[in-house]
Amino acid sequence: MEILILYNYEITSAAIAATPTPELFEAAMVQVREASKSFTSLLLTLMHNAHWDITAAVRSIEAATASTDKYHNTSTTTSIVSAHHAKYALESYISRKIFQGFDHETFYMDGSLSSLLNPDQFRRDCFTQYRDMKSMDPTELLGILPSCHFGKFCSKKYLAIVHPKMEESLFGNLEQHSQVQAGNHPRTEFYNEFLGVAKTVWLLHLLAFSLNPAPSQFEASRGAEFHSQYMDSVVKFSGGRVPAGQVVGFPVSPGFKLGNGSVIKARVYLIART
Repeated sequence: MEILILYNYEITSAAIAATPTPELFEAAMVQVREASKSFTSLLLTLMHNAHWDITAAVRSIEAATASTDKYHNTSTTTSIVSAHHAKYALESYISRKIFQGFDHETFYMDGSLSSLLNPDQFRRDCFTQYRDMKSMDPTELLGILPSCHFGKFCSKKYLAIVHPKMEESLFGNLEQHSQVQAGNHPRTEFYNEFLGVAKTVWLLHLLAFSLNPAPSQFEASRGAEFHSQYMDSVVKFSGGRVPAGQVVGFPVSPGFKLGNGSVIKARVYLIART
């Protein structure tokens, strides 16, 4: 585990917690969701500006996320997502990509087993890195240490989320892709917005591996019955209650069970049972 020791950096935000707590993890998950929504909104705007067929893009996302799902009918050409709900399908895609590997101490970027070999020290190291990074601008951090573990994570996830054809369609070139593949981090509005998501997920991951016991991640499956104690619908219904007969169309973001017994609900897009 890399420990970032940041000297001469003045922390101007609120005091950082002295110890990792489930409440701190819950607050970090709120930040993940807000950053994800912001990046999704920017990406959707760029798609509209590039005259993408959003409905076709959503169908492609649905097919990719459900190709091995027993509840998904791969022969259908009709999207389960209404046109004005495309943002949820896009956010689901981004979340699935960026949370992949969350259960491993380095997102499977290497074969490290520090969390198993020396768990107490590893938990302390994770929280030290969390405290060091919490108030730092990710652009500043990567300007200092472009190839640190966080930098490698950003590169890996950007290339996973933003396909070359997508970038070329949105921007007319592959300049950002080329920079990332070369180990650099572009100073663009789009990449900066992506870094906002990457940082929040990285901090959440550090907190997860700081806690004892670690949070248990879960995700709602397509076709699963809606359970209010574990799921939260991204689409709000009249009266604030989910009507009977609703099932999961697709998961939007994962949920977590915490050591203190509390639950961070998985966010889901619901559809009527057919």
